[in-house]
Amino acid sequence: MSASVAVCRNIYTEDRFRQAYGTEEQRVSERLHHRLAQRCSCSQVDCAHLLKKRVPVCNWLPKYKLRKWILGDIVAGLTVGIVHIPQGMAFALLTSVAPVYGLYTSFFPVVLYMIFGTGHHVSTGTFAVLSLMTGTVVEQLVPTPLALNSSSPEAAEFEAQRIGVASAVAFLSGIMMLCMCGFQLGFLSTYLSEPIVKAFTSAAAFHVTISQLQSMLGLRLPRYTGAFSLFKTLGSVMENLPHTNVAELVISLLCLAVLVPVKEVNSRFRERLRTPIPVEIITVIIATGVTYAFSLDSRYNIQIVGHIPAGFPKPRLPALETVPDIAADTVAITLVGYAVSVSLAMIYADKHGYSIDPNQELLAHGISNTVSSLFTCFPSSATLATTNILESAGGYTQLAGLFTSLVVLIVLLLIGPLFYFLPKAVLACINVTSLRQMFLLFQDLPDLWRISRIDFMVWLVTWLSVVVLNVDLGLAIGVVFSMMSVICRTQRASCSVLGRAANTEIYRSINNHNKCYEVPGVKILTYNGPIYYGNRSFFKAEMTELLGLTPEKIRRREKAIKALEKREREAISTVEQGVADSSFSSKNDLFQSEVPEGDIQAVLIDCSSVIFMDVAGARLFIQMCMECQKIGVRIYLSNCNESVLKILTSSGLMNYINPQHIFVTVHDAVVYIQQQREKPQENNATVWV
Repeated sequence: MSASVAVCRNIYTEDRFRQAYGTEEQRVSERLHHRLAQRCSCSQVDCAHLLKKRVPVCNWLPKYKLRKWILGDIVAGLTVGIVHIPQGMAFALLTSVAPVYGLYTSFFPVVLYMIFGTGHHVSTGTFAVLSLMTGTVVEQLVPTPLALNSSSPEAAEFEAQRIGVASAVAFLSGIMMLCMCGFQLGFLSTYLSEPIVKAFTSAAAFHVTISQLQSMLGLRLPRYTGAFSLFKTLGSVMENLPHTNVAELVISLLCLAVLVPVKEVNSRFRERLRTPIPVEIITVIIATGVTYAFSLDSRYNIQIVGHIPAGFPKPRLPALETVPDIAADTVAITLVGYAVSVSLAMIYADKHGYSIDPNQELLAHGISNTVSSLFTCFPSSATLATTNILESAGGYTQLAGLFTSLVVLIVLLLIGPLFYFLPKAVLACINVTSLRQMFLLFQDLPDLWRISRIDFMVWLVTWLSVVVLNVDLGLAIGVVFSMMSVICRTQRASCSVLGRAANTEIYRSINNHNKCYEVPGVKILTYNGPIYYGNRSFFKAEMTELLGLTPEKIRRREKAIKALEKREREAISTVEQGVADSSFSSKNDLFQSEVPEGDIQAVLIDCSSVIFMDVAGARLFIQMCMECQKIGVRIYLSNCNESVLKILTSSGLMNYINPQHIFVTVHDAVVYIQQQREKPQENNATVWV
């Protein structure tokens, strides 16, 4: 059943519509005073609201549904805690620090995010990409000496220097996030688009895998940094393959043979398994026991984790003297950590029907990194694997983080020293197998190619830049390329001619709708993009082509108008002398004699797609109006938003165009033009829709 609509109303210009339906403009000083009064007001209700907003645990904990949620949070928290233990130690190797610092980083940020975070299903802690980026900074400032006795005093000092640098990165990253929160800069994460984040994490997975080859093969090689580091590391590994420790190679192959199939089972049967099989901690326990029982470290010279102190670390300041050297790298680490964290939080918030506050997430991760750095932790963020486990295991709220931290706490206080004989090759295998989700991101490429070729190119350029060059430089190239693609799209926005669908008020591009026809004598144009300094030349070229505003045509029409004015003066002179010249009855008749039949008499510009305009764009717009006036063509505007209309008015457009020629809709303008042509003396016109 088809429905129809009929509306009869007056034609609305912008001025008339504002008078009828607009609100009275409030002075700027009054608006500022009102805002300041709201911000500076202090009451018990305001304080309670601020507390709940900045410390979300005070908001969700009193509303906690104990009977409904507690079991799911306990199971999910314990499961994630078990996964955190081997992953924390493994990712510490990526950071080029001792494994115990990975356990610290799996404890303190979890507790702090539970208090300040807004993501109900977000699990924070060590993240492979951040660990790799931080490890690059550590290796640059404190490179690994090839001949170093792990039991010597120099080794302890060396480890202290390394964790000092890593903690300084975490401290500076936290300060940056707190400053961003203070300036309400949560929106900056949007500059890391989804294709950039996915391509970056996928490419970083290759860096992580290549960097772990030496540990899996038992090679003691320097860690390369800077551009082409992946190929340098791969070349060094290939060159030293004859020196492979066969025992560590066998351990690595056995671990991969266990980890890969079990992780595949966890992934495929995630819906059926109440909790995923904790294969990492099982592998760690078995490998530690076998190494201890058969003295593999002394018999086959296998690299082991070594001493893990029990208890909490003493609070101490990071190596703040290194801040000038790490500042540039820390910016990239901060943006990546925040972008990944907010993206994960938003994904699960949308899935479970709640909202997060990006600026509060900045505060939560800022406090987590700043405070944790005082306890010898390296940078942390939300993690892909453990967040997925937390949600699939039935977690409901941030309280699951409490049970996760309890598991890590027990290991720190009691069980940690038992991992003395854990082979580093096992941790390297855990690192590699934890990247499964990142490698699977390649599956998105066919859909991305089908949906948007530009986003596909952004993905590809970012991935190649990160793999070929380096993590930091590749990310920067990806962001710049993405922003350039946006700029190019706004520069090359299309300008099209609109036609009217018969007996409707609907206007569409005549190129895509062959049953929409142009209004006789009226050229209706629409520009699908902003008009600013970057694309004003393209806008002018498009408009000139569609209107035919060539210099020759402008000069020819100017001559016609001057001839018109001359003949009018002669006609007036003849009338004054008492002789009537009947050759022309009006100015319009005289003009028609000089203008070809069917030529453009009015140009209507639909500004509905012009989202903004700067001073350069406004001046060009006025210049186009002046050129149209030179050839006797009237200019009309429609669908201007407030900001565009304001800058046009401030730039002096009203000196060249009648304010009554700016309309609310395209149809209002078309009806007005047609009625003016037929009955120019009528002011109160009506539009039928």
